[in-house]
This record gives sequence, C-alpha cells and structure tokens, in this order.
Amino acid sequence: MSFEPDRSDLHPALVARGAHKSFADTVAIRDVSFQVEHGEIVALLGPSGCGKSTTLRVLAGFERPDQGLVQINGETVVSPDIWRPPERRRIGMVPQDFALFPHLSVAENIAFGLPNGHRAWWTRPLRRFRRPETPPRVAEMLDLVGLSDLADRYPHELSGGEAQRVALARALAPEPAAVLLDEPFSNLDQNLRASLRLAMRRILKAANTAAVFVTHDREEALSLADRVAVMRDGRIEQIGTPNDIYYRPSTRFIGAFVSDANMLPGRPVRGGAETELGYVMLADPFRDLADGQAGELVDVLLRPEQLALKRTSPDDPDRASVISSEYYGHDQVVRVRLLSGAEVEARLRTEVVWRPEDPVSVVVLDQAVAFPR
Repeated sequence: MSFEPDRSDLHPALVARGAHKSFADTVAIRDVSFQVEHGEIVALLGPSGCGKSTTLRVLAGFERPDQGLVQINGETVVSPDIWRPPERRRIGMVPQDFALFPHLSVAENIAFGLPNGHRAWWTRPLRRFRRPETPPRVAEMLDLVGLSDLADRYPHELSGGEAQRVALARALAPEPAAVLLDEPFSNLDQNLRASLRLAMRRILKAANTAAVFVTHDREEALSLADRVAVMRDGRIEQIGTPNDIYYRPSTRFIGAFVSDANMLPGRPVRGGAETELGYVMLADPFRDLADGQAGELVDVLLRPEQLALKRTSPDDPDRASVISSEYYGHDQVVRVRLLSGAEVEARLRTEVVWRPEDPVSVVVLDQAVAFPR
C-alpha cells in the first residue's frame, strides 16, 4: 500500500493576488496582494474606510472581487473563471460580535462548526436523561482555549473574553486552513485587551493555524501579528514585521499613522542627515531620493523613545526648553521646544522629573528614516 503524505504545507495557507472590488463608483480595494504562511498571523491595519474589512470579506467569500485571485493551500477558490462559496473554502471566521448561539452551551457552540455527524450529540433525546459524551475534538478545543470547566455554561454566563475564546474555538474546531478575525477586541474592555491579545496569540500558535485579523488599533497589530499590512485608500502601502513597520516605515503616512512621530527638516549628507539636533544617521540613506536630489531637504522621522534629554545651562546658546510632561507611571512623555521654535516629544523613564522651562539638550539615540520634503 502506498502512502501519500500531506503536501498542503508546500503552499502558503492563503494567497491574495491583484484583488479589486468596487461598490458602484466607489473603489473599496485595489490590487491587494499578499500571502499568509501556515502558522503565521497577519494584521490588516489602517484607518476607517481603507479597505480592511472588504479584503477580509473577499478572502472569506462574502464578497466576490471584480478581479483578482485567491488561493487556499495552493487551491484556487477565486479567479475570473472560478468561484467557491464560503462553506467550501476551509476558512474559519470570528465576527466582531462573536455571534454565539444563545440557546447553546459553550461545548455545543464549539461543536456546531463540526461536520453533522459530530455535532448531533447535543440534539439527541437522551440528553434529558444523562449528559452525552463530549466529542474528542470539542474537548480538545475546550482545553486549547482554557475553558474546559465552562463547557456547560451559556453565552449570557460568560465574560467578554470568555465569549471571544469560545468563538475562536468554534472557528478552529473544523481545522480550517486559515482563520479570519474582524476587529477581535473591539467589544472588550480596554483593561482586558493586553492579556487577551497574549491569549489569542498563544491559541493561534498552538493550533498552528494561519490567521488574518482586521484592526485599526496600532498597538493590537504590533503586539499580536507576525507581519503587519498597512492599508490606505484600498491598497496595501507596506507589509512587514512590526519592527520594520514601526522603525522603517516606507512612507510618511505609515510613519505618522503607526505611532507618535517627530518630523524634523534635514539635509542628507554622508549616509545621514544634518538636522537641528545635529547629525542623524539614516537607516537607509537617501531612500526614495531620486538621483541628483542629494543635498535637497528631507524630513527625518524620529520616534519619541529615540530621543533623550540632558540638563544644560540656561546660558547654553543651543539649549531647548521643556514645555510640559505627561506622567504615565511606566514612562513619561516630555514635550520640548527647540531653539528654532519647532516642538518634539521624548518618551522617557520616570526617575527624573522634568518641569516647564527646564533648559535641556536633545540627544538622538538611534538611526532614523527620512522622506523627501
């Protein structure tokens, strides 16, 4: 007897290529192309109306693109000649409101995603006499999401975080090729989000399932995803690791959108730029500058944590001065006015107390990126 191994891992779990979708005269997404590997978590990040949710719906099969290709485990499910409906795509979906069935228990909600032969256990008449045996896959999912003790509870008896984990377990139960999550933390209390992000990442990694999630929250995207795709006006403007997106943004929009940013005018020289704060080394010298533009003014992007403050004398001709300080416990954000009148923010530890009008010098700690003015 011959044995043919599972070769699905030879292909990416999910591929979108050249996806385009319009609603009447409005272009929702245009030329969206990316892929997700097995076990990889990708975030679609961007402002409202940038095309994140439409992209997710195209992948799920809830919207048919005007053009483009979608593949799952190397099999084409969308092309000009092919259209496979959502139920035949091996895609798990976690909607924004979780969509749990209120009349079913936690275990029954999870079982609902399984083939009919496995979920019929909770509909049998014997249930009124004795508790039916939990299907092995349901028990496995309950253990994976840490809810084995809550199998018999109903959705109204769960916290928001518990309901989210039930919805995720239901999506993972049929062993999909990929899971899609639409704003998975938007309905949860702010204080719970950090711990739930860690739990979500742990569960997805343990299941080794590819995942794509939509968010407008920059902190969520950077902390949960292996790669982040930043969208703007229906396009993916940059896709990369959280570190690349944060410290090496490819466009001015991404630099300002992903987190707080200081923009200082500078003139590119010797692999860096001369600025009001002195010479700043550039991570990718003269990137995006056309031939012959060397020497033209650029804008240098510096994150607040890339700046440090040192006390200086009030008589220092190059001194800056503190405008304000916002204390957050773990750190503080100090706003400083430079000699030219430009203002920058520095994110610092809290051992030193900074007060308005304190004379300071501003020191750049790290490489920066620059954009043509």
